[in-house]
Amino acid sequence: MNRLILLDTGPLVALLNGRDKYHEWAKLQWAQVAPPFLTCESVLSEACFLLRAVRGGSAAVMELLARRVVEAAFHLEDHIEPVARLLRKYADVPMSPADGCLVRMAELSAESTILTLDRDFRLYRKSGRHIVPAIMPQES
Repeated sequence: MNRLILLDTGPLVALLNGRDKYHEWAKLQWAQVAPPFLTCESVLSEACFLLRAVRGGSAAVMELLARRVVEAAFHLEDHIEPVARLLRKYADVPMSPADGCLVRMAELSAESTILTLDRDFRLYRKSGRHIVPAIMPQES
């Protein structure tokens, strides 16, 4: 894949947690993408929290950042109003701040695709009405 890939929490956690249900799927996806994966600090925070019980989990997230395999390419303070608007619009889903940041990142880069496990991205719309391109596992 030569697309710009926006990274959500699920595939990052699945890659680093060998016991995760989607570990093999995540490894396959990561192998097909040329780094860097772009993400936001909310995703990194969620991933570190979810990996707290995995030995070396948070350190592995930091290592991916240090090696620039993953880049925190979004600064929420520069996009407060658009992200807040998305959070209000999808409050009934509910949309997390990380999801709001990723949708905003997709709005800013028309050629991007979100790598996710979160089916809510099928509901979200960028720029009000456009489907958010996403790569996610097929339902069994």
